Amino acid sequence: MANPYAGEVALVVDGERRVMKLTLGALAELEAGLETTSLVEMVDRFETGAYGAKDVLLLLVAGLRGGGWDCTATDLGQAEIEGGPVEAARAAASLLARAFAVPSQ
Repeated sequence: MANPYAGEVALVVDGERRVMKLTLGALAELEAGLETTSLVEMVDRFETGAYGAKDVLLLLVAGLRGGGWDCTATDLGQAEIEGGPVEAARAAASLLARAFAVPSQ
């Protein structure tokens, strides 16, 4: 079960429910993969809509790796995501939002 209070998001990949989380290591990997120089630049890319399918793919891979699944972009690119590209994009947006959400007191 994904815990939204811990920044987790669920995604069904090839029929298996996976939990994603953007750990510090996953964020560093994502920054490198997206060739951005800062977290602010990376988040801005998504907030302004200046992202593509590759960006969504790399975000999901980082989250899956942060959640404990040692996958690659090739693995995920060849996998079937339940809900297709729309669900993949929704999950990626949720993952990024939860990673940077300030917990309510």
